[in-house]
Order: sequence, then structure tokens, then C-alpha cells
Amino acid sequence: MLVLCTASDLSIAKAISAYLGIFDEVMASNGATNLAGKHKAEALEQRFGHAGYDYAGNSGTDLAVWQKARRAVVVNASTALARKAEEYCRVERVFPSSSLGFSNWSQVLRMHQWLKNLLLFAPMLAAHQVTNLETWRLLILAFFSFSLCASSVYITNDLLDLESDRQHPRKCKRPFASGMVPPWQGVVLSPLLLLGSLILALHVGTIFLGWLMFYFVLSCAYSWGIKRLMLLDCLTLTMLYTVRIISGAAAAGMALSFWLLAFAVFLFLSLAFVKRYAELQMQLLHGQEKAHGRGYYTQDAPLVQMMGITSGYSAVVVLALYLNSNAVVQLYRAPKIVWGAVPVILFWISWMWMQAHRGEMHDDPLLFALKDKASLLAGVLFAAVLAIGALGWPW
Repeated sequence: MLVLCTASDLSIAKAISAYLGIFDEVMASNGATNLAGKHKAEALEQRFGHAGYDYAGNSGTDLAVWQKARRAVVVNASTALARKAEEYCRVERVFPSSSLGFSNWSQVLRMHQWLKNLLLFAPMLAAHQVTNLETWRLLILAFFSFSLCASSVYITNDLLDLESDRQHPRKCKRPFASGMVPPWQGVVLSPLLLLGSLILALHVGTIFLGWLMFYFVLSCAYSWGIKRLMLLDCLTLTMLYTVRIISGAAAAGMALSFWLLAFAVFLFLSLAFVKRYAELQMQLLHGQEKAHGRGYYTQDAPLVQMMGITSGYSAVVVLALYLNSNAVVQLYRAPKIVWGAVPVILFWISWMWMQAHRGEMHDDPLLFALKDKASLLAGVLFAAVLAIGALGWPW
């Protein structure tokens, strides 16, 4: 016989029991008696007799209950409490509290998403200003400022999306959705991360701080409602990517290239559509007609795919036009070599969409690209082409 015996109110206990469907009986506080400590011990002794029950508990108030129990089960409690329980009855089993390590907190902060903030360095690299140490210092500060701000937003978004994430086949494993980390810790941590982000931003410059706050406000707006609006969600994701490049230029005190901005907008729009298309594919496999918490139906997937592929190829066209401009001649010693970047980007965009079409794309294209050998090879080739074009042939 399994009994839910708790100091919580009876209405709450009954609701939990009905939801879980595993308890044979419910004993709880009724407004007149607080069923905790000695009152719980007396109620259990009256119901089952002295030493007629085994009790699972996790706090010091449960010692009074274990004093009259046959056996004890200590759950998610300190070692000291487990030893204390042994003084009153036999401890059948101890379920130790799960300690959160670096990998757990890395998931909470979504540190793998910090890689997106490397886009802050794009304006410096595009302008070939890699030898400026002061620029590196400012951009490193800007990187960590942006990363802390992004983590603050991610935590807030996870807390707001608890119900949606719990219904998602993969997002249900996130720290808050799975119950690995209590939500209250996220409520405390999020504003502290934002405060640290702002302090670092002040050391970078006021213009960068302004763009950081714009990113934060736009991210919050996305989390609180825009992500549920069809098309506007993808356009906002595109802007969230692009604002990183704008912020990098602001931190470094550089003028932003029109070509870089145009290329980024079309490329990021394609990636945003990849993300949404992959989610729709996943919902379709699970027999759902509508993406939970989103403004799309699964039947929209072909149209989303078409818009995403078009956006990606538009980015390739912008890159080709840039390589035909005078700016390339001024920046690169071997401008003809740089044309090799066009087929590399064309392949990568086509590859990403092929994988998404086959249902093999992770719902986050960044995570997929970091684990995909073809994507990594394309990245290496792209960097090599630009490096050779900038430095010239080594022979």
C-alpha cells in the first residue's frame, strides 16, 4: 500500500495524487491540523500502528515520524540527517541529493550557445584588424558581456517555456523542464547574470551598451510573445544574430560594412527558417498538426523550406557581388582566390537544407553544424580560402 502523507493542504495533495495515479490513499493537512512532525507521526501510528509503516522523508521534521516507523527511506537529504535517522529506526535506503556539476550548470547557462557570440569578432576579421590588441581586449569583454546577457535571457525563456518544453521530445530534458534544477534558482540567477553583463558592457563603451540593451529587450520580446507569431519570429531571430555583428563593430569602434550586413541578414534568415522547419518536421513525426507554442502548422513546412532556401541562396548572391567590388581588391592580395568561398557557402547552405529535409537536423542549426563533419569541413575550407586570399600564396 502506497500512501501520500504530506503537510501540504489536502486539496493540493489530492490533485498531485490524481495526476500521478500511483497512491492508494492520501493523508494531508486539513486546515485544522498541520500534518507535520509529531502530528504526522501520531496520524500514521493511529492509522497503521506503532512500527507498522515505512516512511520516506527528507527533512529534520521527519525524525519524529521515523521514531515511530518500522523503516526509513531518506530522500534528497544531507548525510547528517541520514545518520540521525538511523538512531530511531533502520534506514532501508538512502537516495542522495543530486549535486550539480559544471556540465549541469553549463546546460543551465547554455554555454554552447555562447559560440554564437563569436560573431562579435566578425567585423574585426572582415576589416583585417587582427593585430590591434586594444580591439581584442574590447571584443573579449564584449563577448563575455553578451554571453552573460544571453544566458540571462535563456534562463528566463526556459522558465517561461516550462510547459511547452515538457511536451517537446528533446527540450523536456532541459534542466528546468526535467526538474534537475529548481526554478527558483533560475529566478535568482537570471538578474545576477544580467547585472554582470551590464558591468562588463560599461567597460567596453556606451555605444556597445546601447546595442546590448537592444539585444536584451528584443530577446525578451521574442520570449514573451514574438516567438508565437508566424514569420515575425524568424525575422526576430535573424535580427538577434545580426545585432551581434553590429555590436562587435560598436565595441571595436569600426564602421560596419554594407556587404557584411547584407550577407549576414540573408544567411541568418535562412538559419532561422532551418530551425523552424526542423521543429515542424519533428512535430509531424509525432502526429501533431500544430507546433506547440508557435504560430505554424505542420502543413506550413514546405513553404518555410522554400523561404529558407531562397534566403540562403540570396546570401550567396550578396557574397558574389561583394567579391566583385573594389573593397576586395584593397583588402586581399589574391582576390581571385577568395572566389572559392562562394562554392563553399553554396554547398554548406544546400547541405544544411538537405539534412533538414531528411529529418536529420537538430532543431538548433548551430548545434548540428558543430557536430556535423561536413559543416566543420566547410568551415575550415571557408577560413582557408579567406586566409590565402588575404596573405597571398605561400609560394
